[in-house]
Amino acid sequence: MSDVTRILSQIESGDPSAAEQLLPLVYHELRKLAAARLANEKPGQTLQATALVHEAYLRLVQGELSFPWQSKGHFFAAAAESIRRILIEQARKKKRLKRGGQFQRVELDSACLIQPESPLDLLALDEALARLAAVDPAKAELVKLRYFTGLTMPEVAAALGISLATAERWWTFAKSWLYAELADQPPTSTS
Repeated sequence: MSDVTRILSQIESGDPSAAEQLLPLVYHELRKLAAARLANEKPGQTLQATALVHEAYLRLVQGELSFPWQSKGHFFAAAAESIRRILIEQARKKKRLKRGGQFQRVELDSACLIQPESPLDLLALDEALARLAAVDPAKAELVKLRYFTGLTMPEVAAALGISLATAERWWTFAKSWLYAELADQPPTSTS
């Protein structure tokens, strides 16, 4: 009989210290199981693998699924079922109106692009960028690095020698400033 099976039988017989002995033996495997399940969830999942493991473990040794364990495999099968139930409960909670179930998550970077719905007029953007450079050259350089070269915010911050928070503030300001400038400009004619 393995240590896990022995401890599971002690839990079953009511030994209060047995649950404390079990967690260190199964935690790593439960964490891998939880991480694998969370990897299959939609992006934006707020439940972390550690919290999922702790909730599942409590349910297994104290709650609804606590019953005679036949083996370590039986315990892990029940753990997988417990994790599945927790994820389903979490998904149902997110769908409720009181938790904003009627709203859809929108990433701000994709929602706040400086590109208008029509094709971007590069000449107007270049002129607006030149005006921004006259007012604030550092922010204009940030726009060039971020928009035209496609660098990520950490890469832009490193290239400019500023903190990530400062780079994000400058990016937010520059996008707003350029959007306002481009909204005031009539489309440039190519003919």
